[in-house]
Amino acid sequence: MNRRAILSLLGGAAAWPLAARAQQSAMPVIGFLNTASADSYPYLAEAFRQGLSEYGYADGRNVVIEYRWADNRYDRLPALAADLVHRRVSVIAATAGSVRFAKAATTAIPIVFNTAGDPVADGTVSSLNRPGGNVTGVTSLNSELGPKQLQLLQELLPKATIVGALINPNSPSIKNWSRNMQAAARALGLQVHIVKADTERDIDTAFAALLQLRIDGIVMPSSPLFTGRIGQLVTLTIRHAVPTIYGYSAFARAGGLMSYGASIAESYRLIGAYAGRILKGEKPSDLPVQQATKVELIVNLTTAKAFGITVPLTLLGRADEVIE
Repeated sequence: MNRRAILSLLGGAAAWPLAARAQQSAMPVIGFLNTASADSYPYLAEAFRQGLSEYGYADGRNVVIEYRWADNRYDRLPALAADLVHRRVSVIAATAGSVRFAKAATTAIPIVFNTAGDPVADGTVSSLNRPGGNVTGVTSLNSELGPKQLQLLQELLPKATIVGALINPNSPSIKNWSRNMQAAARALGLQVHIVKADTERDIDTAFAALLQLRIDGIVMPSSPLFTGRIGQLVTLTIRHAVPTIYGYSAFARAGGLMSYGASIAESYRLIGAYAGRILKGEKPSDLPVQQATKVELIVNLTTAKAFGITVPLTLLGRADEVIE
């Protein structure tokens, strides 16, 4: 082989890794910002990727996802959001209550969010149909379901008089949720005691405080903190035989007594789809905020029997799923 051919071959070989790196760097990058921890949300990250795949995107093939997890430390979110902006990502998926930090970090990069509250009332968007600016997303309106959860718990426990509520004060729209709960409790003739836990370390202490109030049952609204501690929370309610209704189905499937709420996995799939549409050129200001309309009632009959509770047939008949 002559010298020119050898140099040509060596030059081509050297160019291959450069071309591969250039191709990878040319991929759009999605920033995934989440208040919780990676080990507690794998199925939701997968639901997000599923939504992306509906528009032809796969992580590592034609898009790169940069994950930023706050591990339930809200004080870390400003720096994590700023890091994604510095990375010049194409879109930020602000999940599990992190949208206000993403909004504070950029007005230029498109943001898609999921929330359990009312994004108009909390100032995230100007309207549902025309969100305006660089932000759009999905709401499950789980914060509006507290009164219904309380009603279902009373239907299960007709002799109940005192109910506890375990909340994360950092959750978006929790103030509105608490007001709605107190109003619903008065209408149902119940007392509601609200106890707060805003870190993992607070959960055991908060639960002990609820037990001291001699409650008949617990309402536990949706929260990234609680979703990341499903095993711990379900174990506490079973160990102390406290009937509890949760905001997400994963609790009932893990042994919790009952859950009523929107599908969180569906919300993540929808924001993944929105991220895919934005990568294809659509503007967030033109994409209306979607409402996750799939609301599920799940009853764990095995746990009910262990508690000595007879679930009314009227309640079982309305359940979307009965676990036996």
